Amino acid sequence: MARIGGPEKVDAFVGARISLRRSALGLSQTALAQQLGISFQQVQKYETGQNRISASRLHRVATVLATSVEAFFPPVETARGPVDSGWDALRNITATPDGRAVAAAWPLIEDREVRKALARVARALARDD
Repeated sequence: MARIGGPEKVDAFVGARISLRRSALGLSQTALAQQLGISFQQVQKYETGQNRISASRLHRVATVLATSVEAFFPPVETARGPVDSGWDALRNITATPDGRAVAAAWPLIEDREVRKALARVARALARDD
């Protein structure tokens, strides 16, 4: 069920992680939907956080995508604040097809120096001086 004001942060995060993992494996929304026995529109709604995903369905998604259920969740916030501030950036990069393509390709770049150089280029292009 959609919520007024948009999806909850955790629902959107879980959806973005599903999308990222699906893309990294080269699966379309339709292919994932077929394996789950649901429509691709439902996968879209899960991936955007528009619809919440049940525990049993999330377990099935994790099985199909060969990962753990925990891999879809952000770290727990402690009384001192978030454990890792990079999760908002991950959510933002997985919000677009281009961002998902970059995120999926990143771990395939074996040369650490090349990854560092690409990160420098991205930071330079992102500056709005």
